[in-house]
Amino acid sequence: MIGVFDSGHGGLTVLRALAARLPDRGFVYLGDHANAPYGERDAEDVYNLTIENIARLFRMDCRLVILACNTAAAVALRRLQRTWLDDAWPGRRVLGVLVPVVEAIVRQPWHIEEPHTGPDAPSETVAIFATRRTVESRAYVGEILKRAPDVLIVQQACPGLVDAIEAGAPQDEIHGLVAGFVSKLLERMQGVLPDVAVLGCTHYGLVAKAFRDALPPGTTLLHQPDLVADSLADYLARHPEFPTDRQEAGRLEFLSTGDPAHVSRVASRFYGAAAAFRTVS
Repeated sequence: MIGVFDSGHGGLTVLRALAARLPDRGFVYLGDHANAPYGERDAEDVYNLTIENIARLFRMDCRLVILACNTAAAVALRRLQRTWLDDAWPGRRVLGVLVPVVEAIVRQPWHIEEPHTGPDAPSETVAIFATRRTVESRAYVGEILKRAPDVLIVQQACPGLVDAIEAGAPQDEIHGLVAGFVSKLLERMQGVLPDVAVLGCTHYGLVAKAFRDALPPGTTLLHQPDLVADSLADYLARHPEFPTDRQEAGRLEFLSTGDPAHVSRVASRFYGAAAAFRTVS
């Protein structure tokens, strides 16, 4: 089984894309709803909660976990890979949702960290909308500019947007919030228009239309779940140590640290189908 972890419901949009792209795999989804959202939490809290929940999935025999939370991936992934993972869980792997987005922008594989030069080197203007903690981490900025120094990046934190989406706020309220964040970003860009926009939180994909309506018509919106699904398919093809298991094909489990009845009621909006959660042990 492959584990998929998020602080709340947003990662269900990634799970949906993964299950569609990899029907021969089984997935266990874990949402830390009791502590969500992570976007306004202290970085150390995010790190500790992330490794605690990854360990839960490892104890359920998941040898590979996808961090389907941009905040956790931005704040915790590199640190846990360097200082915790190999010692605590040798042979296990954790992948994040930032990598496929960075690869799409810089147009080269993640393992190539040298600047992409030449006539086809990327030089777009990229707008990144994310939680406050993801913005402050500068994870997207650092990884993109390391590989594509000619890209212009402007970030915009969107405080309160995750809460509004989770609460099922009316469309006009959501559109108002998103329009305000886009307006702030465009103001700071002083007439330069973004070529590409990254919705750097898995929740934001649910309100992509609000971003599309508020952004200039020529701006390309990257769809993170599809990028993550394609990236995982490629990773698995290159790593035979994570073979398929016929008994697990198509199997889906939904776990939560919160109230499973409440979580299940909300989950269908994110997953696009019924998702019956149970309490994680």
